[in-house]
Amino acid sequence: MQPIPIKTTVVGSWPFPSWLEFASENLDKFGPADINEMIEDAVVNAIHDQVSAGLDVITDGEQTRLDFNLSFYGFIKGLQANHEETRKFGPPAHDQRGKHTIIEPLTAPKGLGVVEEFKRLKRLAPEGKILKASIPGPYTLSGRMLPGEIYKDRWEITEALLPIVAKELAALVEAGAKEICIDEPSMSCYAYKEDTKRFVDIFNRTVKGIVGKTRIGTHLCFGNYKGRSVGKKTILPMLPDFLDFTVDELHTEMCVLNFAEVHLLERFAEKMDVAVGVIDVKSYYIETVEDIKERIAKCLKYVPADKLAIAPDCGMSQTARWATKQKIANMCTAANLMR
Repeated sequence: MQPIPIKTTVVGSWPFPSWLEFASENLDKFGPADINEMIEDAVVNAIHDQVSAGLDVITDGEQTRLDFNLSFYGFIKGLQANHEETRKFGPPAHDQRGKHTIIEPLTAPKGLGVVEEFKRLKRLAPEGKILKASIPGPYTLSGRMLPGEIYKDRWEITEALLPIVAKELAALVEAGAKEICIDEPSMSCYAYKEDTKRFVDIFNRTVKGIVGKTRIGTHLCFGNYKGRSVGKKTILPMLPDFLDFTVDELHTEMCVLNFAEVHLLERFAEKMDVAVGVIDVKSYYIETVEDIKERIAKCLKYVPADKLAIAPDCGMSQTARWATKQKIANMCTAANLMR
């Protein structure tokens, strides 16, 4: 397929409609048929918003996920929740999210649910759109797990999760997924202090079974829980090791860096396509078309148009829907004008 110059895409998540926010906090009041209907309606809404904005690549908006990785823990056997240990009040931060202690070797007998999400998206999406599935990678997925007496540390937990994620990726390809994003924000958050070569090895072994069978992307960011970053905001420590990712497209934040490291994208573009965050998901300033055209122009100094995709910095789940729709519509208009 001929590459789309300055392709427009999203990371994965889309804001919940307000009624879904309410329903997700009152699930005990609904029956299984009600919940299935809500899920279908929510995905239809997310698709409609994205298509109306003019995106080239769309997702299901991750409308069935109540948390970036905790939602997957319900599919994984061997975990015991420790929600009573979380901080309940004060400004939002990661210590308000639950952790889970591992009490038996980790398994996912019925998979991680991503295949079902993708099949729903494929059934509901209009013809002609590129459909993207997304799934946390094993290192990021391990982030809220405590080893207990089963595993020694986070690295061992990651190794236990790696075949589970790899199996889900293979099933996604079998289901017809032409584009899959493996989200590994924990790798970019900790690139400044952890073994980046080890990160690359983990990632490449995770995707080994699907190389050449689908378009592989990865999303690297500095965190967006409740609209807050958690990582050290620099992509410099990712170089040069992250250039060895087995990946077709690498997505990185740039708005949160105020484009200070945009020149480093040239290194990535030598090895892979680059998706660049040109929309600030942590701000309610609505970027104008001219703002975004200027940001695209900065990227084009270092990334050829046929290797460049533009996107929001991160998923849109923490940004209000009214703002998301305006921001993404302006992004798509700017991309069309720059083409």
